[in-house]
Amino acid sequence: MNVAIGSTNPVKIGAVERTLERFEPTVTAVSVDSGVPEQPWSVEETVTGARNRARRAYRTLTDEPDGEMPDYGVGLEGGVARFDGTDSLSLIMWAAVTDGTDTDVGSGPSLRLPDNVTSRLESGDELGPVMDDLLDTTGVAETEGAAGILTDGLTNRTQALAEGVACAFGPFLTAHYDRE
Repeated sequence: MNVAIGSTNPVKIGAVERTLERFEPTVTAVSVDSGVPEQPWSVEETVTGARNRARRAYRTLTDEPDGEMPDYGVGLEGGVARFDGTDSLSLIMWAAVTDGTDTDVGSGPSLRLPDNVTSRLESGDELGPVMDDLLDTTGVAETEGAAGILTDGLTNRTQALAEGVACAFGPFLTAHYDRE
């Protein structure tokens, strides 16, 4: 299985490799623009970013004259959103998969963000740098991520993103979905 992923972030690449491990994938990272703000602020923006990344990664490899044709393009996007019935801002993660014709999406878990993080995001900051600042570190988005920090390691960014990848791949791997 040849997969183009619309990111060079090692956590996102790891999420795809981990999820598809039994298929022994060849995963090619492609730097693409998500087409949404650096900090998506809704499910719609986050899903749009994931779809754009999947389609653009797929097209990029398809357009390379000597490149190996991908079977799938994958896009992953993290964002924040408020959900009906909750009083807080949540971290959300969405994945998209395309085979060049069809595109499907799936979500990872959502996680309530602390009030001090929410305040910084509402002031225009992005989650990764906010978490780096709070932890006095750099690159948390390329390691355990906010998901790992805010769950004391019960999950991490790779695992959370991998759930979205699995859910987005389902319609391509089973016969339970209608395909025309």
